[in-house]
Amino acid sequence: MSLTQNPVPHLDLAPKLYRSLSLKNPLDYLRVFYWFFFFPQALRLFEGKIYKLIFIGLTIISFLISLITFLSIYIFNANIPISNYFIFFMTIIFLGFFYGTTIEIFKDTKKNTKKILGTVLGIAFTISLVIFFIISTFISFFVTIIIVFFIPNILNIKPVNELYFSVCIGIWIGASLGFTSNVKFGIISSLYKNWIKEFFLLIILYISSFVIILFRDYTLINQDYIIGSIISLICWALGALILILRPLEWALSSIFNLLLYSNKLKGIYFIKVTPIPIINLAKKIKKWLLHDWETGLHNANQLLEYTLQYESVVQGISHALSELPQEHIIFRTSQLTNYPYDWTVIQLIFKKLNHLAEQNNVNKNILIQDTLNNYLVASNATKGFWYLHESAVVGDNGISLEINFIEESVKAFTQIRSLPYGEELYILAQTLAAFANAGELAVVTLLRLPAIPQEPILRTSTWEVINSLHQVVQVFREIQSKVSYAVRLSALKRALIELDSVQGKVDLLPEAERFLIKYIVSTWQDSLKRVNTQLEKFSINAPVENPYIIGDPVQGRSFVKRQDILKKIEEVWVSNKQLQSIVLYGHRRMGKTSILQNVSTCLDEKVKLAYVNLLTVGNSIQGVGEVLMAIADSLSDTLQIPPPDDESLINLPYRTFERYLKQIETQLGDTGLIIALDEFEQIEELIKSDRIPKDFMGVLRGMVQMSPKIAFALAGLHTLEEMTEDYFNPFFASIIPIRVSFLERATCRYLLANPSEDFPLDYKPDALDYIYDLTAGQPYLVQLIGFLLVRRYNDQVFELGNNRDPMFTIADVDGIINQPEFYQNGRYYFTGVWQQAGEGSLGQQNIIKAIAPHPTGLDFNTLQTVTNLDSNSLQNALDTLSRHDVIIETDNHWRIIVELFRRWVINSVKLNLLT
Repeated sequence: MSLTQNPVPHLDLAPKLYRSLSLKNPLDYLRVFYWFFFFPQALRLFEGKIYKLIFIGLTIISFLISLITFLSIYIFNANIPISNYFIFFMTIIFLGFFYGTTIEIFKDTKKNTKKILGTVLGIAFTISLVIFFIISTFISFFVTIIIVFFIPNILNIKPVNELYFSVCIGIWIGASLGFTSNVKFGIISSLYKNWIKEFFLLIILYISSFVIILFRDYTLINQDYIIGSIISLICWALGALILILRPLEWALSSIFNLLLYSNKLKGIYFIKVTPIPIINLAKKIKKWLLHDWETGLHNANQLLEYTLQYESVVQGISHALSELPQEHIIFRTSQLTNYPYDWTVIQLIFKKLNHLAEQNNVNKNILIQDTLNNYLVASNATKGFWYLHESAVVGDNGISLEINFIEESVKAFTQIRSLPYGEELYILAQTLAAFANAGELAVVTLLRLPAIPQEPILRTSTWEVINSLHQVVQVFREIQSKVSYAVRLSALKRALIELDSVQGKVDLLPEAERFLIKYIVSTWQDSLKRVNTQLEKFSINAPVENPYIIGDPVQGRSFVKRQDILKKIEEVWVSNKQLQSIVLYGHRRMGKTSILQNVSTCLDEKVKLAYVNLLTVGNSIQGVGEVLMAIADSLSDTLQIPPPDDESLINLPYRTFERYLKQIETQLGDTGLIIALDEFEQIEELIKSDRIPKDFMGVLRGMVQMSPKIAFALAGLHTLEEMTEDYFNPFFASIIPIRVSFLERATCRYLLANPSEDFPLDYKPDALDYIYDLTAGQPYLVQLIGFLLVRRYNDQVFELGNNRDPMFTIADVDGIINQPEFYQNGRYYFTGVWQQAGEGSLGQQNIIKAIAPHPTGLDFNTLQTVTNLDSNSLQNALDTLSRHDVIIETDNHWRIIVELFRRWVINSVKLNLLT
């Protein structure tokens, strides 16, 4: 039958209330009284509005019924003192309210539900005791006749009046408690199998009272008492069972719903109070779901909320899932578990599906391990969602974690990874398991987390939140890796803001993962708060110790490794079996000396480095002997091998030093030796001034070739191409050149932001970029700006008493570079570059002065016009300046690389300081 001919109904079983309930309207009391007997779920739904109405109305009714019953019995039994009846009925009322109060105190439900549950059940028990007292007196009469008719010999053991009393007591108390239990199921929407527990609880209660009486007076133990107790117990059980199950309502509802051709729900008025599965209801639910899944789920939730038909709902959903195409099962299960009315239903569904799978496989003789049938797919899908939900338990003390449940969820989703959306759910469970298992956020950063799946995905909102959690993990890694206090504090704030944002989204997530993610967010927030507490200990209460170095070469922790250069050096000295000599070249203040003095930290233990600064030899009055003396002293300090005496080095410098090197080679063993000669251009100056002979370079070359264990590392201003003199050419034939130029942008940012482990200040990202644009990564200028910024901060905060953030901005950078003091402090670099431009190729300084007023530079023709240089001379000068990292060609325009040097040139020209 088509969907148009047989549409799925849209159930609305909620109680209809078109106006507000009023304490002054008698009809409202009748409405509540009707709900009390046939629709107890309504009492829960309107608990906030009708609590007073329930309490007052049902209390009045219970007293009226009690009074009428009391007067009726007294009129027909006037020979019994009135005080006995009064005590009897007051006892009943007391028992009712005592029962209700006990339920309110001990029942594990919400506060408002406790309140109404205690009130209603107390009154329900009172009314039922009164009503069923009357009813049981009549029913017991007929039951007694039936017992005597079928078991006439019982009168020989127990008189008929005592038999009647035993039957009456059993039916009366059993029916009263059974009716009260049925009302309780409706109010708290207990699952369908709870009536079984409740029934046995009532039986245990009866037996307990029997045992208590025996302990009180054991003389009562006789055949007559035992027979009477058994009869009362049977009547108790039957009375409770009938009032709990409401078989009459079940029969009427089943009759109405036996019409297979109808999709509509019949017998609504009777279906709300019986937990026995209504005939044909499960088939209707399955049919609804297969025709229209979303409407079918709505109808199933309506039945769960406003009836006791849990068994029918579980059967209907289970069979519907098993009849879906496999590629649709996970999607439909996800819809089922997004906002279920009761998560215990999901548990019952996957258990039902497991049972159906076993039956199916037995009947068809199919092994579960060999066939992934629909029952198993649906079972694993529902099981995975249920375990995921139950892994985070919400209690009075917050959310607790059940690790085993998360692992079970991963196992369940593993079984269905091959199906559509199966891989997504597996990754989801695996990711949440990793987050939850790790506990501390610091542990999470060590994990290798699964990648977020690509579109199309099933749970978009959840993956958005998980993506935010991934970002928190990345930020926390930044907190761990950074040494700057301000950087870590800034990252911490970003992480907390991200977690606050996630916390605002969690309540909108599907219920399956909602509380687990809440637990993860709460745990991570606690981790970040602990980190924040630790960082607060580093507050700035005294002038910041300046970690930037602008004078001596940078050493130790302050040295920022030049990875590109150190990698080349390692390739030459560590990777190769034979040591090779190198030359580090670049213009002044590029960090050549710092590299030589720190490169030993990157070397193998079998390679030693002896550092010699050739500026220490000065004018070398004693000639080449004095140069070799300086080298020998450094070798002695490094290797702990006594150097030759000074007199021998002065008189026979080459032969003495050669013998010393051979002595060193003998004692090196498997160890290599690097002789680092800094400021190597000093040798050229000494040769030009005739302080040392020209053959020194030849002798030095011989020393380089003397042993594969010994190599030289030279550092200086000049490139190899510029060392054109004859005495240099042979020496550099086999030496490896390594250029030392500007810092990369990332290295520059790191150097500024992390100059020391406990540096408490930080930079705005745009300020870091601004500094790089000004310096082009020139190491000395970078250190100079950092040094002056720290001094500026200390002056502002501790000298002038200004309150400011420990965060440097572009305004702070401008504040120091626009001061004359800055260029005075940087004169070592600026004048060094300028003076070097005055050597070698002609016209270099003129070119610099011509380009300086133009930030974007000048083209070749314009430069030729401005400088009056011929083409060859201009090209040679441009090439030299380019090799020296002074200018660069961009879009056929030559411009100055370092912006601060360009500004220095402009200012110096204005002041006529350049010649």
